[in-house]
Amino acid sequence: MNHGFVKIAAAIPQVEVANPKFNLQSIENLIIQAEGRGVEVITLPELCLTGYTCGDLFNQQLLLDEAEMALIQLMNFTRSIDIISIVGLPVAYKGALLNCAAVVQKGKILGLVPKTYLPNYNEFYEQRWFTSAADIPADANVWLCGQQVSVSAKILFTTSTCTFGIELCEDVWAPVPPSCALTLAGADIIFNLSASNDLVGKQDYLMQLLRQQSARAHCGYVYAAAGYGESTQDTVFSSKAFIFENGTLLAEGTPHSLQEQMVVSEIDVERLRAERRKNTTFSQCAAQYKDCNIKTMETALLNPRELTLTRKVNPAPFVPTGADLDARCEDVFAIQAEGLAHRLQHIGSQKAVIGISGGLDSTLALLVAVRAFDLIGLDRTGIIGITMPGFGTSDRTHSNAVALMEALGITQREVNIAAAVLQHFKDIGQDVNVHDVTYENSQARERTQILMDVANKENGLVVGTGDLSELALGWCTYNGDHMSMYGVNAGVPKTLVRHLVKWVALNSADDTTKDILLDIVDTPISPELIPTDENGEIAQKTEDLVGPYELHDFFLYYVLRWGFRPGKILFLAQAAFGNAYPVNILKHWLTNFYHRFFGHQFKRSCMPDGPKVGSVSLSPRGDWRMPSDACREAWLAECERL
Repeated sequence: MNHGFVKIAAAIPQVEVANPKFNLQSIENLIIQAEGRGVEVITLPELCLTGYTCGDLFNQQLLLDEAEMALIQLMNFTRSIDIISIVGLPVAYKGALLNCAAVVQKGKILGLVPKTYLPNYNEFYEQRWFTSAADIPADANVWLCGQQVSVSAKILFTTSTCTFGIELCEDVWAPVPPSCALTLAGADIIFNLSASNDLVGKQDYLMQLLRQQSARAHCGYVYAAAGYGESTQDTVFSSKAFIFENGTLLAEGTPHSLQEQMVVSEIDVERLRAERRKNTTFSQCAAQYKDCNIKTMETALLNPRELTLTRKVNPAPFVPTGADLDARCEDVFAIQAEGLAHRLQHIGSQKAVIGISGGLDSTLALLVAVRAFDLIGLDRTGIIGITMPGFGTSDRTHSNAVALMEALGITQREVNIAAAVLQHFKDIGQDVNVHDVTYENSQARERTQILMDVANKENGLVVGTGDLSELALGWCTYNGDHMSMYGVNAGVPKTLVRHLVKWVALNSADDTTKDILLDIVDTPISPELIPTDENGEIAQKTEDLVGPYELHDFFLYYVLRWGFRPGKILFLAQAAFGNAYPVNILKHWLTNFYHRFFGHQFKRSCMPDGPKVGSVSLSPRGDWRMPSDACREAWLAECERL
């Protein structure tokens, strides 16, 4: 099973200008390498059979004949292999010359795509030799290599795994590239055969251009440009090869290489199609282009190949790396703080009430509240932090909670809930020695009652601390910690919460606060509802009960963001986590995720307001609309079959 992935390649052969025989050998060598690596479609540069820099030699009949003979040999070469090859050559058409991409598979030319926009400025003067695709009939045909071939810029090629379109070099630089119409008509992937010369700063601009085009069109974009061997009389071509998917760079070649090279990756067509379905703007735009007269060519069936991913799968999709992590943390923290600040101003409140446990979530909520108060000029003493020790509170978390409130200069209160909960147990007939869900949830609801009543008394707002991961798993007590007046962490997954707290510690905290925050980051995640062990340490660790948050956040991302089925998510998890988790453990926690995700939708259906911070959210008003009684059997059945 390919799980929706299509393995593609962008290859750059060595060329000799005006020597198709030599160029063909290099092209065939790259094609056979790609076939051996399971590539389904390979693209090579613009005019690679002749060389791009032939100049007025393009008017020589001998060169055109040699290019056609090379294409015939390439057709023969491909008869016994599956791979689809896209090569560039000049093609004569009724007294004109076209700069074409030829699509070849199993000894046949499937179609010719001529270049539409011919640059004729600065170092370029293609209109001296070539005619634009716009100047030939939409249903044009040409006799080439012994067969009648369709010639059009408006062709889609459909394989068993994807649909692709083609544009050439300057086409993508146009205000409205041909790939816009092609993708709106159904192309999952665009291949660009190019011969873009090198200039200072040009590569950075080109990468931005390709990144944006792939993002705007929700497509894969595969770019291969001419390299070493082209004439250096006036320009230098430095081997550019890129593979993008929906704005993300999957792979790139080595610029200025003197050797032939090939860049291979897998484009997730299923992911692209899911994005298009979700983004209704795409379908609205497609309706505007429905009369573009784009035709479709069927390719030969490809024999199934075992898929081996070469692209990296990030095990922490919510957490970028390097400098991007700092930028992400800054953005998320700012969104959280601005959301809370506006809500406080809107309701005319100068006080916020937060339950402080000494854990990650309440720490982040407190830090957000402090930033919000600072933003709108409110005194931090208006933040009322309440510690509510109970049966499972450890000395470490309690000490950190108290120390953090002191360091941040907020108002501190402490309400021990033990006596109230014991009275409640007596009232409802709960055995204090039975540590069941009633034992745990009674404590959570007692704490929420305290927070709500203090907020009423102080004319304040209860700031919720629960995060996105807990909402996904239903790891919250209904009408307990599930409830607040504004949930600042509702859009932040657990794996990012830890990094946000650490980011504040390292970037904006004094030494005392920094030490406290870093110790909180290192504290095991726990609801602390079960008594501590004999050493006073945390006995109840959340990840022992519901599973590792790094796995659940991974599952959550692919379930919500892309709508993938369990089999594909397990496949991606194996690629992402490698040997860190045996496949049976991954399957166990994936099944557990679906059990909990479906079973706890009722909690999400009435969750409080809170700011959306990323591409995944569970708010019933902003993103996720799911019936509380949806059936999970199909998902669990697939998990069982894995």
